[in-house]
Amino acid sequence: MLSDIVQPGQVVEMMSAQRTSENNTEEDISKVYRTKVFDILTEDQLEVIMPMEKSKLILLPIDGEFDLCFYTDNGLYQCFCRVIDRYKSNNVYILVMELTSNLRKYQRREYYRFSCALEMKSRVLEPEEVKAVDRKELYLVPGLPVKRSVIVDISGGGLRFIANYQYELDSMIFCNYKLLVHGESRDYQLVGKVLSVSELENRPGIYEHRVQYVNVDIDVREEIIRYIFEEERKQRHKEGRL
Repeated sequence: MLSDIVQPGQVVEMMSAQRTSENNTEEDISKVYRTKVFDILTEDQLEVIMPMEKSKLILLPIDGEFDLCFYTDNGLYQCFCRVIDRYKSNNVYILVMELTSNLRKYQRREYYRFSCALEMKSRVLEPEEVKAVDRKELYLVPGLPVKRSVIVDISGGGLRFIANYQYELDSMIFCNYKLLVHGESRDYQLVGKVLSVSELENRPGIYEHRVQYVNVDIDVREEIIRYIFEEERKQRHKEGRL
């Protein structure tokens, strides 16, 4: 299965699945290293190019466990791996990784939804803003009032939020929220289409909205997916310590 999905030269992101230490340097569990697949050895082993940071090789430890995210032609795939060897071959520094879990696909059409509790500001788009969306442009009238709500799950394709008000079905709304990506707080200003609205059974006056992003930039979408990866890794690390 590995060789059918992952190919040499494809980008892979690596994040430590544990807190490790080598040469008195502690690697932060949230640190993400971006490198490439060098070769596929077997169906559960592969070589990746040793990551670099500011022209310096990152000597990841033998037996270190990492969460890998592969950017393949068929979408994003994720698995856990362990470093079993490292060496230099034809002036290329190589890490040999052994899979410790199955590959899992993050569907680009059916995006994985991550449960959360994030503050969001939103409002209905003005007519001229909707026209800009139709032209696949982002134009926002400055200074207009916004309403507060709470995002309860998020994905690369959209989000679900609850609020003490309700938007009209199929309305276009401006969504503004912050995510912690690679240790930095980043501000996102996106346009979404309201796909469904329903009042919560046990909370009268509170409405759940499901929203699909419209014309979202591919880099922004990938950042949101990375945020989900990072938060999942943190949760697994915390659960492993309990």
